[in-house]
Amino acid sequence: KLSITIDEAEFDRDIDQAFRKIARQVNLPGFRAGKVPRKVLEARVGLAAARDEAIRDAVPAYLAQAVKEHDVDLIATPEIEITGGAESGEVSFDAVCEVRPVVTVPGYGGLRVELPSPSASEAEIDEAVDAERRRQGSLVDVTREIQSGDHVTLTLAGTRDGEPVPGLNTEDWLYEVGKGWVAEGFDDRLIGSAVGAELSFSANPSGMNEPADFEVTITNAQELVLPEVTDQWVDENLGEFDTVEAWRASIAERINGQKLSQARNLLVERATSALAELVDVPAPDSMVSGDLQARVQNTVQQFQSQGISIDQWLSATGQSPDSFIESLREQSLKAVKVDLALRAVAAAEGLDVDDDDLNAEYARVAMQVRQKASEVRKAYEKNDAVTDLTAQLRKTKALDWVIEHSEVVDTTGAAIDRNLLLDKHD
Repeated sequence: KLSITIDEAEFDRDIDQAFRKIARQVNLPGFRAGKVPRKVLEARVGLAAARDEAIRDAVPAYLAQAVKEHDVDLIATPEIEITGGAESGEVSFDAVCEVRPVVTVPGYGGLRVELPSPSASEAEIDEAVDAERRRQGSLVDVTREIQSGDHVTLTLAGTRDGEPVPGLNTEDWLYEVGKGWVAEGFDDRLIGSAVGAELSFSANPSGMNEPADFEVTITNAQELVLPEVTDQWVDENLGEFDTVEAWRASIAERINGQKLSQARNLLVERATSALAELVDVPAPDSMVSGDLQARVQNTVQQFQSQGISIDQWLSATGQSPDSFIESLREQSLKAVKVDLALRAVAAAEGLDVDDDDLNAEYARVAMQVRQKASEVRKAYEKNDAVTDLTAQLRKTKALDWVIEHSEVVDTTGAAIDRNLLLDKHD
């Protein structure tokens, strides 16, 4: 709670400002707009009106000054009560301020973060090899019963109440059995049949709720014969490699890059989730509401920038506005707890932000917006945003500290090289 008193002489300057504001809003014969003297306005509108205007306009400014002087970490709009000076004399008011709670997070220095392995497994390499073999395989006619994986040529007719169903009528259609694309149980009807078979059955087409009547004729069946992987085959078909070993090594390198990128993207998310779980106090409703409002606005703006209205998107995804907002609320709850936790880590570890840190950030932002760093700094200072920027930089330092001191493992519990994830080299 802040109790603030404004000296009468000082507040009289605010009354002057209020009269100047009123002068711009009234038209009096013989005076230009905004040029009506104070004494004339006092006679016309009265001092009380200007005093009320001054209180409304000046109190927030005096409150902001007090909040800054006393380093009050506000998280919601204060509740203000005028306690004196509503009619005359010095003005006083009380402001009840909700502040950010200070928490402790025991165990933040030994978090265990589980990530998918950044290394390709033999099974993943084999899968990539088989994909290339299938791409270069040959279709060979078969006379045996049809099996899953065979490629069959079909004449397909799908009707409902005697009328053709769109998309379910075609001739000479090559289909791979086992894909499950057509209808529920469709592939099961094909398996065990032979070329020339004519099948009649009812089934629910994929994506539809009502059954359709199917007439299917199998006119041909082929199996995919895969080439044997040898050095000669690799050399003849995969140009840049001349051995199986070199090809598999290249595949491993490509998969490693993809998995490393995935693990890096997940590292911060998993680390902050583990950190948030250490916060055992409820997330303040005002902080959650503020974060949630910003998330909703950002999402709406993103859709608008793509020419999509939020109503269209909700309709397409089958969501109601309430369910959409609720889906974002969990993210806001986590964000608030992460904010509290990172501030706690920064305080506990003495992680501070100095002028060099701020200047580096101004320079970084300047490059993004193509301005001078000095102009960026002035903009932050003019908007009283340096305190928020400092807090954000402290939290960034705290997150770096947490990650540096976390145990990072894969799903089997094997340690993952943190330097690899952070792209640091010894």
